[in-house]
Amino acid sequence: MDHTNITAKKIVLIGLDNGGKTSILLSLQRDINLLSYYSMQPTQGLNIERFKDRGIEFSIWNFGGQEEYRRQYLQKMDENFKEVDKVIFVIDIQDIERYEIALDYLKQIIQYLINHKNKADFSIFLHKFDPNLQNKPEFSEESLSVNLYEKMKTILPPDFKYDLFKTSIYTVFQKRSFTLNI
Repeated sequence: MDHTNITAKKIVLIGLDNGGKTSILLSLQRDINLLSYYSMQPTQGLNIERFKDRGIEFSIWNFGGQEEYRRQYLQKMDENFKEVDKVIFVIDIQDIERYEIALDYLKQIIQYLINHKNKADFSIFLHKFDPNLQNKPEFSEESLSVNLYEKMKTILPPDFKYDLFKTSIYTVFQKRSFTLNI
């Protein structure tokens, strides 16, 4: 069998527990069965899913986000981030109380990538930005700027390349890109 036309991509999904990483994985796999989302369980440790889409073989590394696992991942970054093409860091936009924890974890991962000159594409998904949030004051652009964006600016070096998206599974994984002016 000729594999010369098949491209392989390793993608890492990482963030805190209950952030929506597994729902993002299901969306990437184009799973539109609502029962798949309803029956999800917290990811324990590391779950690797492989699938093909449009001639590309994807290997998605979905890291469970519980504190005990986060410590282990940080200790094994060389192994976990080896040959990674894309890192997607997921922040649960609705989990305001844990923004600081998420940002600290983000900072540690970015520092590792910089220190090891890892050139993987990097995206931050502000996930669970569901349609019903747009009219709530705590999720207005002004509130998000004060509570999240300004803090992100302090940990994202000006020369660090990344994309920032507001995501939601409610539109079967709608992605809206916007720029954070640093």
